[in-house]
Amino acid sequence: MGLLALLRKLRPNPDTEARILLLGLDNAGKTTILKQLANEEITTVTPTAGFNIKSVAADGFKLNVWDIGGQWKIRPYWKNYFANTDVLIYVIDCIDRERLAEAGNELFEMLMDNRLKQVPLLIFANKQDLPNAMSSSEVAEAIGLVRLEDRTWQIKSCSALEGTGLKEGMDWICKNMKK
Repeated sequence: MGLLALLRKLRPNPDTEARILLLGLDNAGKTTILKQLANEEITTVTPTAGFNIKSVAADGFKLNVWDIGGQWKIRPYWKNYFANTDVLIYVIDCIDRERLAEAGNELFEMLMDNRLKQVPLLIFANKQDLPNAMSSSEVAEAIGLVRLEDRTWQIKSCSALEGTGLKEGMDWICKNMKK
């Protein structure tokens, strides 16, 4: 076996490794979702000033999840992370009705970038454990997800605190990456 063949064996398999970008407005629950996926303690979650990266195993895939802060000052820098993204997860706070339009506008502005053109989109409709949370169908209608005709997308109800709905979302991601 030559050196090149040996090096190829040592390199991660690109078919089983993926780069996931986790975005959403501040306080949507991105870091809590990331910690739940990594089976970490969620009692102390602080706002993300920059980014967090965790590798998560799911359905035979190694998912490298990039959690980028969602404060308005940081959002212009999101585009610096678009390259080589395999799946985009966008988290929406279903209690924050006042900023739902802002969340939708940020999402659609991002999706216009050519680097995200063919990237599957999973929207987590978060905080379903709280009273008066909008349902995923209410969120989908309010922000106009039906306009996403040429994109593989899904919206999933979840509770980052309880961990409900996250496994189903990750299953969807793994299924749609295999395509």
